[in-house]
Order: sequence, then structure tokens, then C-alpha cells
Amino acid sequence: MSDWREIGRALRAGALALDAAPHDTEAIAADEALRAVAELDPIMLSGKDSAAALIELARGDAGMVLAAPGPALAGRVLAQLGDDEQRERLRAAVAGGRTWAYLAITEPDVGSDATRLRTELRRDTDGRYRLYGTKRYIGNGHRGTVGVVLARTGPSPLALRAVLLDTARARTRPLDMLGLRGAQISELEFDGVPVEERDLLGAHLSPLRRGMWSIAQVFTAVRVQVAALAVGTAFAIHDLVADHHPSSPTLDDAHANIRAAEALVLRAAAEADHDRESAAPAASLAKLTATGVALDVARTLPRLLGPAALVTHPLLEKWCRDVRAFEFMEGTSQIQRLHAAQGIVRGSVWHAT
Repeated sequence: MSDWREIGRALRAGALALDAAPHDTEAIAADEALRAVAELDPIMLSGKDSAAALIELARGDAGMVLAAPGPALAGRVLAQLGDDEQRERLRAAVAGGRTWAYLAITEPDVGSDATRLRTELRRDTDGRYRLYGTKRYIGNGHRGTVGVVLARTGPSPLALRAVLLDTARARTRPLDMLGLRGAQISELEFDGVPVEERDLLGAHLSPLRRGMWSIAQVFTAVRVQVAALAVGTAFAIHDLVADHHPSSPTLDDAHANIRAAEALVLRAAAEADHDRESAAPAASLAKLTATGVALDVARTLPRLLGPAALVTHPLLEKWCRDVRAFEFMEGTSQIQRLHAAQGIVRGSVWHAT
């Protein structure tokens, strides 16, 4: 824990520079704290260890965490769907923090609803596959050189395949963002991009387990991680305000709420370690709660420092922008409420809740 906290403090030193120039890949690659994050790879830890690490790192700066080179969410998918050769290809591509990887699911018209995706993987008469479609709001999609793309192979709900792709074969562009600029949210276009048989993930699995089922498992893990980033950012805001306004009932209440959200996130992470499939509602509840607490902290605590707080404290202004991005990552609050409610009805959310 202390190591992650120390790295988090180091990340904070580069946060404003990254926010001002998120496309400066040379500066990102040269940042020692980001290299440390890439080497330790918190996203690929067990659920509870990953959540605990991300809370401490985001307490330094969540944008910096998301800018770190490495396998990122693509690594999660490869762990679930990839064979040994595919995992090695990804590992070799990102080894030593030399590049970024991405996971491309979200689309302009349907969001992240995997049952309605329009990106297609078509088979030509010569037996080769080609990829057509557009993905949007993809972290590290422009600067990443390798990633996983989810596409449809037919009208059936089971007709989904994940593809390990070399980004050089796609058209990419970064999108202008208000918050979390370090993630370099991007758009990717595929117009007949060739896909080899060896690029298809999950060939060794049944159609169910190589499509929606496996992607759902990844969503469960990632929702907990987003919740952890939100909690860490809430702590960062609280810490900065407390340094300048150390005594206030409002500050005490906020700290209690953040600690409660932290406990919920860690509990959901432990549940996912035990049984990721049944932990989906708990992950949604954790993400819903953590996002709400972080937004509330961003709305209320800066007021304690006066009307010029966001001008006087640039990091505080940045975090108040960043915190709003968590609402849109891995499903909005309305989606999380639906998932959590379904879990409560089925009895798969903790009985003590």
C-alpha cells in the first residue's frame, strides 16, 4: 500500500503538464512515475489488490494513471479470451512500457450495449476476415499501437468476436475532452481492415464464452476499477482542501462518505475475486456509489476555500473536471441502478446490504 501511495504522490507532479499536453507521447514515455505504474501494472492484479492500488494511485492523479503505457483493459480481455500465443503477442508489444493498448467496445450510436454493436467482422469469399465500423470514446485509442476490438459476425446475440488488432491498420483521431485528458479518449474507424485467423480471440472456447459472457466478466472487473479511480480522486480533492481548511463538519462528513465508498469498492472487488459472474450487481453498486460520492465531494468541498478556489488551486480545478468523466465510464448511473436492482431482486447482492 505504501509503495502505491508513494507512486501516487509522484504522479501528481506531472498531472497539470499532462492535462495541458495529453498528446505529448515523448513526455509521457519519459515520466519515471508512469514507467513505475507500467511496470507494476495495477489493472492486471487480483480484483481487491487492483482496486486498492488504483485508489492510492488516483489519489495522486487518475489522469496520469490512465496515461500509463501497458496492456490496460486489453490485457484483461486477453486473460479471459486469449490463447498463449495471443497473450505473448500483447505482452511483447507493450513490454517495457514502449506503447499503449486499448479496448474498443463503445460505438457512436449504441454506446457500450454489446447486443446492439454495429461494427462488423465480415468473411470474404477467399476466407479472410475484414473489419468495418467505428468505435468512439476509446481510451488510448490514438496513441496505442495494439488493442482489442469487439465486433459482430452475424445477427445472433452470440455472434460477437473480439479481435487482437494492430492499430496501424485503422484510422484514429484523439477527441477533445474536458476531463481525464490523460486517457486520450479517441475514435477509431475500420474500413475493410484485414483480420487474420490468428487475430480472433476465443477460438478455443465455446461461442457463448468467447462472446458476450466473457465481455460481461471483463465489465464487472473494470467497473470496480473505475469505482476505485473515483474514490481516489475524491480522496485527492479532500486532501487538498483539508490542507488549506483543516477543520470543518462538511470536510468530516465528506471523509466519512469517501471511506464508506472505499469499503464498498473493496468489498465488491473481493466478491469479484471469488465469483465474477455473481459479483456483477455488486460491481455496479460500487461504481454507482463511488461516482456519486466523488461528484458530491467535487461540488461541495471547493466551496470551503472560497469563490476563487478553482483559480487559486489548478489541481483542484482539474480534479473537479476529471471526476465527471467517471459517470460515463463503463456504464452511466442509470445502467448501474438497473444492474444493482436486478441483483437485489435475485438476491445476488450481499444480504447485509
